[in-house]
Amino acid sequence: MKRTFDYHPPTICYDKPAMAVVPRDEYESRRIQALAGTRVLQLIVPKRSARTWTMQAGDVCRVSLPEGSQVGDLNLWNLEHPRQERFYSGKTRQIHSTHLKTYDRLWSCVPYLRPMATFVRDSLEDYGIDRDGGSLHDVVGTRCDDYIYKLITGQDRFGSCHSYLTEAVKEHGLGEEDVHDTWNIFMCTGFTRDTQQYFCKPSPARKGDCIEFLAEMNLLVALSACPQGDVSIQVGQKVPDEKCFPLLVEVFRAN
Repeated sequence: MKRTFDYHPPTICYDKPAMAVVPRDEYESRRIQALAGTRVLQLIVPKRSARTWTMQAGDVCRVSLPEGSQVGDLNLWNLEHPRQERFYSGKTRQIHSTHLKTYDRLWSCVPYLRPMATFVRDSLEDYGIDRDGGSLHDVVGTRCDDYIYKLITGQDRFGSCHSYLTEAVKEHGLGEEDVHDTWNIFMCTGFTRDTQQYFCKPSPARKGDCIEFLAEMNLLVALSACPQGDVSIQVGQKVPDEKCFPLLVEVFRAN
């Protein structure tokens, strides 16, 4: 005999702590002041690679698409103590959601558990949640890596967000063990309704689209331009080079 269960309506597990509630007018003012100040950094993350940069508390970082649709995997560390405090994607999704929206925050690991950055602008915010439950900028997927590629294909490879990020952070004295689960910017993902499996869709981002986040502390940031391009091709299958594009990073500081 098939077992039956009582129905209970869902309960949100975490009430938002006060630090998760952002005063929007104040943050829009801080964003505008930074953008009206000095552009202190501009760099290109070439396709199929990663780059690092630093930010001061209060800086605004814009990541945009200069050529075509492309997703990126982002890591954050406390600039002064990168081995002690870094981005915690799991707690970020518990406090906010699986897919970040403007004025959500990116939280650090325990025992610190405090905002590292605040998401302040998204040119794609009108996408919302689609008919399949897909949405953008998730903190669910881990980052593509060559280990899972070998499990899927049986082939060795160097060419994943994990390996690119690992190479990029070496100049800061960090290693593979310091690379962590990411904020998957511009990526469209969700979970299938029947099997609850993680899925991807081609990113709706196009040339000129951008996100911006404001640093809440001095940060070391690393970003990879994913070798899956816009993630329209399943992991394990060959992705043509012409499906991949660079990312543009700009950092602005109030005068």
